[in-house]
Amino acid sequence: MGDLLLVRHGETEWSRSGRHTGWTDVPLTEHGREEARRLVPLIRSHRIGAAFVSPSQRARETAELIGVPDARVDEDLREWDYGGYEGVTTAEIQRTRPGWFLFDDGVVQGPPEHPGESAEQVGERADRMLGKVDAAFAGTEGVALLVAHGHFLRVLTARRLGLAPSAGALFQLATGTVCRLGTEHGRPVIAGWNIRPGLPG
Repeated sequence: MGDLLLVRHGETEWSRSGRHTGWTDVPLTEHGREEARRLVPLIRSHRIGAAFVSPSQRARETAELIGVPDARVDEDLREWDYGGYEGVTTAEIQRTRPGWFLFDDGVVQGPPEHPGESAEQVGERADRMLGKVDAAFAGTEGVALLVAHGHFLRVLTARRLGLAPSAGALFQLATGTVCRLGTEHGRPVIAGWNIRPGLPG
């Protein structure tokens, strides 16, 4: 079990306004591109043994801007499928569902091609991704880099730590940041969280 570097893509118009962005392929804003560029020194300070990226353009562009253009695209890194809540903010949802919270209450049915996912279903994808990462580590050195999305990476972190997928609620994750999951005495731990130049980890 090697260390993981988790990178959340830079800002988009939808992330800035709080709209749930699952399958909608929203590009980075110029500020989001700058957020990604600022991460280059942090990324270069690690030896990358394997790199994976979500198929979404906001993640792929982030990977390119941080200096990892050859990251392997993997469908399991896509963001949570928000179903009928795609493009909707939490405040808007709570007008009809007071107290609604994604990790506890899930989403409503969406179109047939994007019906929505439960936390458990996202957790299954995270588990598959972690299995691929561990396989990629076999016989290699360095860290594994994953460039993906806020809610998915929060669920993946929970699963790496042996927690239920819904425990991803505990890990707030900003755009354009790096997190490091490591080990202590053979057990997975958070070694750094929401790191970017000028901010404490």
